[in-house]
Amino acid sequence: MENTEKQNIDKPIYSIGSAARVLNISVHTIRKYEKAGLIIPRRFAGKNRLYSELDIERLRCIRKEISNKKYSIPAIQVILSHNPCWAVINCSDEERNKCPAYQNGDKPCWTYKHSANKCAELECYSCTVYRDFQCNKIKDNIVKYTKK
Repeated sequence: MENTEKQNIDKPIYSIGSAARVLNISVHTIRKYEKAGLIIPRRFAGKNRLYSELDIERLRCIRKEISNKKYSIPAIQVILSHNPCWAVINCSDEERNKCPAYQNGDKPCWTYKHSANKCAELECYSCTVYRDFQCNKIKDNIVKYTKK
């Protein structure tokens, strides 16, 4: 994929209402996913949420897991929490031991407040751990980083 294409699919263009219509779900449902930490919308002009094509694909994946596999939101949170962010980011043992995502492990790392590790300096939306999410590759990523 060329850099321009990547930028276009990552461009935040959908309002929450438009995203809901595209996905044929309610605005309330998208907000519920956001509250659970399954999606991080970009906010502009104060509180306006905007979503990109990548965000729409992420929401489609979440919907598929809920509808087809009957996973609950807490189950998806746990699955996402198994992505070893400390390995992806290359945290030191000391940073990892202070990391709430590593210590708790029941929600995705981007839902925690980080203060004593590399993640404190990162914007979660731009972080590799959040960005590399692909519905069909969750298991591959977990296996890849845990076998190191």
